[in-house]
Amino acid sequence: MLQSDHAGDDLKSEGDLNTSRQRDAWIASHLDIETKHLLDEDARYFLHQSLSTPCLNVLKNCSGAIIQDWQGHELLDFHGNNVHQVGFSHPKILEAITRQLKELSFCTRRYTNIPAIELARKLTQLAPGNLKRVLFAPGGTSAIGMAIKLARAATGRFKMISMWDSFHGASLDAISVGGEAIFRRDMGPLLPGCEHVPPPDNHHCPFKCGAACNLLCADYIEYVLQKEGDVAAVIAETVRSTPFIPPKDYWKKVRAACDRHGALLILDEIPNCLGRTGRMFTCEHFDVVPDILVIGKGLGGGVFPLAALLAREDLNNVMRDRALGHYTHEKNPVACAAGLAALEVIESENLLTHAESLGMYALEQMRGWMDRHSLIGEVRGLGLLMGVELVRDRRTMERASEEAEWIMYRALSLGLNFKLTMGNILTLTPALTITRNEMDRALAILDRCLTEARAVKF
Repeated sequence: MLQSDHAGDDLKSEGDLNTSRQRDAWIASHLDIETKHLLDEDARYFLHQSLSTPCLNVLKNCSGAIIQDWQGHELLDFHGNNVHQVGFSHPKILEAITRQLKELSFCTRRYTNIPAIELARKLTQLAPGNLKRVLFAPGGTSAIGMAIKLARAATGRFKMISMWDSFHGASLDAISVGGEAIFRRDMGPLLPGCEHVPPPDNHHCPFKCGAACNLLCADYIEYVLQKEGDVAAVIAETVRSTPFIPPKDYWKKVRAACDRHGALLILDEIPNCLGRTGRMFTCEHFDVVPDILVIGKGLGGGVFPLAALLAREDLNNVMRDRALGHYTHEKNPVACAAGLAALEVIESENLLTHAESLGMYALEQMRGWMDRHSLIGEVRGLGLLMGVELVRDRRTMERASEEAEWIMYRALSLGLNFKLTMGNILTLTPALTITRNEMDRALAILDRCLTEARAVKF
């Protein structure tokens, strides 16, 4: 019988942990001596932490929808840390970066540069509503910190409402509004005034709404807004990367509640912006415009760390006498050139339409498996943000975590890379450039793993 090293809240993480016996067994049976030596060297010098170090394998190459390990094995990458909207090593991205390196490799603070101006202009043209002001940051976590500070300065309040099980980054301010124990545990005291509410997850809803959701979770946010009376902002992921997809009217109801109580709405779309859901911005699915929108990951073209805060025009003068970001690489010209090229690829290659249609195809295929695979509790997604939740009982939705981990490692051995979320959700996020043939190959691997799992005693 397989045994899991995870228990309780440790399962509820935005990624798979790296400390199980299944992981050790996979490394022992699949990696050669040279790769194991490199992993030992990595573990010798890097601080060990859950979710990343010690590492699982060593990469040698990445291109398009494919990653290649040190031994030459190719894997379809349905993980990618959500940076690979335009695929890895896209020629237009590399060309833009190379060209910019030769022209202007860095921009000292107090100066600006053409790529930064052009990228900011392009984002304001694409963004919904009145999101006409931009700040760049070297990563999504930093952009979340800027959003929190801007909301505090704009409202004169310090309290934030966020959601349990959410992830907004790993810095102290981000984990304060975040809701995962693996980041928060033993890290206090955290930021004061961070109130947490249940997320819109109908399967694990404390209000027991079930499939017939009546938006009590949105009503609860308004209840907290009313009782607290001095909340600066509600901050949340538009769609959780598991994914949990809120009911159609959820964000409209939250938006109206924020307006009634003088709170800003901050939406975090760092992993899912720029086309992953079939829209340039995820909030467009819900016909709602936040006061502040935070994007990142794919903005750097799968190469550079780059994130952005987009804010309402009328928030422009709030920080005129104070510093909000002021990051060394805030207007890095090479990163901004990569961002401009990424947006050009998304538009010129019609990746929004492709993500929407191929995602619908993949979801339909996986939902068709449910009659054959009792492990599947639900298949859900938007575009090429997809999740397969594995359960031991569809009535109780008991998490099938050991089974999910077994399937993840079996898929790796067959050429498919993805991550687990919340311990039991196969989270599938391929490059938006993935072809129909590559998708069919990935689906065949996943189908095979689910079939083989029936013969395993868990």
